[in-house]
Amino acid sequence: MSAETVIHSGGCHCGHVRWQVEASPSVVAWNCNCSNCSMRANTHFIVPSAKFKLIGDSKKFLTTYTFGTHTAKHTFCKVCGITSFYFPRSNPDGVAVTVNCVDSGTLRHVEIRYFNGTNWEKSYDQSSIASFSKLSGESHQ
Repeated sequence: MSAETVIHSGGCHCGHVRWQVEASPSVVAWNCNCSNCSMRANTHFIVPSAKFKLIGDSKKFLTTYTFGTHTAKHTFCKVCGITSFYFPRSNPDGVAVTVNCVDSGTLRHVEIRYFNGTNWEKSYDQSSIASFSKLSGESHQ
């Protein structure tokens, strides 16, 4: 991962939900096979919450779905139904940004790592996923 950061912009399909996130142009994204991520084919990278901001009146177009432990907050657009970001169980202090919802031009490289969400606790313990919502200065493995 590069120390360089850029502002990535993105959002949902209809454009009612828009956001910006400060992150490297090269990211580590997670492909998870939990019941929710696998149904949505969601591949996401995780950033500290402080590096993410909603733009304009986006918040009024969001709704949230939770299940299981109710730790993850799966946000999606009330109009088009797209989850362009959410608050993951693995990183409740961070935001998971859907790679395919980032506007083109700022992501240079996406490394895909796999998270076994069907065996969540074991995968969490064996992966470095929790470190990705920490502010700079803390390493990502």
